[in-house]
Amino acid sequence: MENKILVETSARHVHVTQETLEVLFGAGHQLECRKELSQPGQFASTDRVTVIGYNKKDPNGPRPQAALSILGPVRDHNQVEVSFTDARQLGLEAPVRESGDIKGSGKCTLKGPAGEVDLEEGVIVAKRHIHMTPEDAEAFGVENGQNVAVLVEGQGGRMTVFCDTVVRVSPKYKLAMHIDTDESNACCGSGTIYGQLVALEGCDCDCEGEGHDGEGCCCGHHHHHE
Repeated sequence: MENKILVETSARHVHVTQETLEVLFGAGHQLECRKELSQPGQFASTDRVTVIGYNKKDPNGPRPQAALSILGPVRDHNQVEVSFTDARQLGLEAPVRESGDIKGSGKCTLKGPAGEVDLEEGVIVAKRHIHMTPEDAEAFGVENGQNVAVLVEGQGGRMTVFCDTVVRVSPKYKLAMHIDTDESNACCGSGTIYGQLVALEGCDCDCEGEGHDGEGCCCGHHHHHE
């Protein structure tokens, strides 16, 4: 696969502020690294928090809940990232958003061993995206914020094209595409898998034209993006 991009599955998780962390776990609590993640400086912490949703069938009944990992380091906002399947199971409203775009998003309750925090917003389904350095973006011919289509060939032989994938560019990033667990299941994304850019936002190619073999490109062109 040419111009391959590592595709990683981002399972449900939580980001919190230091203030929220201390309400949940006690004054002075600090996140400790359990496992480093692919993006430099990011890690899965040793802490987990209970996310409490809503019982839509019986508002007075028990509220569904699930234990989610907290990722570090702490941030300047609280954010809960789930898949659509998770959202349905927990009774949460979760719009598709880029990380950090939480205004007007879903609400929930976070519960830790020391206390609870009611979030009035912050629950999202993360928009699939590709982390790139400026050098990566130049090599692929894309810009920050651009939407692209990515062909992913999973381990189970279920080739899938993910359109509307946003490119995020920063010198702090390392090249990788992130999808959630629903998207990973759709493409049989177990083990180490890769994606390939097959179409760029605003492509003006004539997909009905002659001379295109239709292989490897969701808009009918095999070589025009190379």
